[in-house]
Amino acid sequence: MSISNPKVDWFFDKEIKWQKEFKAMRAIALGCGLNEELKWGQACYTFEKKNIVLIHGFKEYCAFLFFKGVLLNDPAGILIQQTKNVQVPRQVRFTNAREITKIARVLKEYIYEAIEVEKAGLKVKTKKTSDLSIPAEFKKKLDKMPALKKAFDALTPGRQRGYIFYFSQAKQSKTREARIEKYTKQILNGKGLDD
Repeated sequence: MSISNPKVDWFFDKEIKWQKEFKAMRAIALGCGLNEELKWGQACYTFEKKNIVLIHGFKEYCAFLFFKGVLLNDPAGILIQQTKNVQVPRQVRFTNAREITKIARVLKEYIYEAIEVEKAGLKVKTKKTSDLSIPAEFKKKLDKMPALKKAFDALTPGRQRGYIFYFSQAKQSKTREARIEKYTKQILNGKGLDD
């Protein structure tokens, strides 16, 4: 059993939705001997410095995100691909703490399997950025702004994928357009989504 990291406590003390659920997931992750860290503003659990699972919340659900979820067996049928462009991670989604408590044993089994995946050094061959589907709104903007296309093409493949995934996640065209508009300057400055 691991101990909580005081640097991550603020994540669990914030007055936001899902706190009860976050605390239940935290107990499960720590109960599996994982190290607790703060990454991307979220509680992240690692084994020998390898990311295993992340806790995050959305408007309609909260989730455990298994970084190499695609490599896990899923006998309980609970792993979900967040969007069609997400290649490797998989989520287990919840809408209340009871759901987490009910499958705590299964979640621990999945975490232990994820640790074994890391110990074995298993990797996933991912699609290249050129194989990904670029949202129509972003393609239109790239066609209209040659400087933006040049700047986007100059980004590292990981940064390109980050933008494509982020823009693609929005369900409505209006939201995708707003996201593209918000990050156009950052792309032009040669920065990634989280830079």
